[in-house]
Amino acid sequence: MVKKRNLFNKYWLKYTDKASYKTYKWELSNYRNPGLAEFLTGVNRLTNVNQIKDAASRNKKLNFNHSGNAGDIIYALPTLKKIYETLQVPVNLYLRKDQPLNMGHIRNHPLGNVMLNDKVIDMLMPLIGSQPYINYCGPLTDQSIDVDLDFFRAGVVPQDKGNIGHWCGYITGTNPELWKKWLFVEPNANFADHVVIARSERYRNELIDYSFLKKYDNLKFIGVESEFKDLRKYIPNIEWVHVSDFLEMAGIIAGCKFFIGNQSFPYSIAEALKVPRILEVSLEVINVIPEGENGHDFMFQDHFETLAEALYNR
Repeated sequence: MVKKRNLFNKYWLKYTDKASYKTYKWELSNYRNPGLAEFLTGVNRLTNVNQIKDAASRNKKLNFNHSGNAGDIIYALPTLKKIYETLQVPVNLYLRKDQPLNMGHIRNHPLGNVMLNDKVIDMLMPLIGSQPYINYCGPLTDQSIDVDLDFFRAGVVPQDKGNIGHWCGYITGTNPELWKKWLFVEPNANFADHVVIARSERYRNELIDYSFLKKYDNLKFIGVESEFKDLRKYIPNIEWVHVSDFLEMAGIIAGCKFFIGNQSFPYSIAEALKVPRILEVSLEVINVIPEGENGHDFMFQDHFETLAEALYNR
């Protein structure tokens, strides 16, 4: 949940920094959810720890659903991993498509105004379905759902601070082990000498300039084409790597020298793999925190350049 500003702060932001004001309004509308009353009254939800245990015992499996964004789904996985390890029943994850994303006119999002579509679900399924704690991952149709993970959007969980990896843990009474690796893939050895970079339009730190990276060799970009073209203005020697699905993307990130990204979907994969990684921290919404080995983050340019040099020359 994005914290509301008081009247003075809101109008000060509006008239002194219009770009930040638009971002603030977008974030506020995106996380407004009419399901708050339903969450508080417990109607049609199964998030109590004992209820989840009872459902697992009764059904010999647990069905979860999630409607995205894609990065939110990756950060939900350590909660599912912990539940699987605790209850030892098959865990199925069903992905709900076409849920609205309130973008307005201020952002260019790869999926337009939805959080998940058929294409992204198809790209997620090979990665998520290959994890040892996931029995099945596929689109939501008419399956019976035991735990609706979308209740993290009900308005109770603060979503502009803390760690996104805890959101689904909060609504299920689970403590995910975020310092541990939770994605398991075969590293692509062809990228062992490459720095992989991703920078989405959302959650950029406007104090940061990536152009110093052009002095380094073997730079690869992972993400959508519009983001690549934008970054290439500052790093002309960077190359775009197109992937057919997110399992392939994860293999590239797992095999790279190190990863650089902002609070984006590719960074969620790097965080889950615990590869050497550098996170560009947004000044507006700080809800991604590197945990465990090889994690670094920064807010300021000189720290960014120092970290990149150290990891490049190690």
